[in-house]
Amino acid sequence: MSQRDAHRRTDRPGPPRPDAGRHGAPLALDQAAQDLLFRAARTANTFTADPVDDAQVAAIHELIRYGPTALNGQPLRVLLLRSTAARSRLLPYVSRGNRAKTADAPLVAVLTADVDFHERLPELFPHQPQAREWLADRADRVAQARFNATLQIGYFLIGIRAAGLAAGPMAGFDAAGVQREFFPEGRHEVLLLVNIGHPGPDAWRERLPRLTADEVIETR
Repeated sequence: MSQRDAHRRTDRPGPPRPDAGRHGAPLALDQAAQDLLFRAARTANTFTADPVDDAQVAAIHELIRYGPTALNGQPLRVLLLRSTAARSRLLPYVSRGNRAKTADAPLVAVLTADVDFHERLPELFPHQPQAREWLADRADRVAQARFNATLQIGYFLIGIRAAGLAAGPMAGFDAAGVQREFFPEGRHEVLLLVNIGHPGPDAWRERLPRLTADEVIETR
């Protein structure tokens, strides 16, 4: 067994406690954790100069990699832009309203879907050896890659918050241009940009309304 395989098999957390969320509390997370991940967390529009180091990013991935994806395919791929040179290649494709904060953020993540993720399925989904062949058709595979990478993007944003950092996800950019600039081989489909860092002055806009459970959830 390789060291990598041993790591994969032995570092899995145990199942949740059967009493989690009981004893009168509807949620197992304490109030501080709920606020950190959701209620007090906001999309940041300014950032301090404090760096986000590689160890923090690795810790975020270590946490969020346990989020579920179909066939355990895990198609999300992340390109981190830290240097001025790399950032200068990105900024021309970012919408005018997003450029300043993208230039100022200590780290920008380009989130993509690996459309050839199925090549790893014999390793990641070993109890179905034929899974790779299920996705031989590129159109089916691309749809799966987009959907499951988008799931993982949600996990990634929450992971950033869990690290005590702020995320600024952005769809306002020329995805096709970023694709040509950074991924000309066509294997990675660009989905989202995320600025990452510590929030700066006036980082937040007013909290916008959220739909209530009654407006969203229906039981039959």
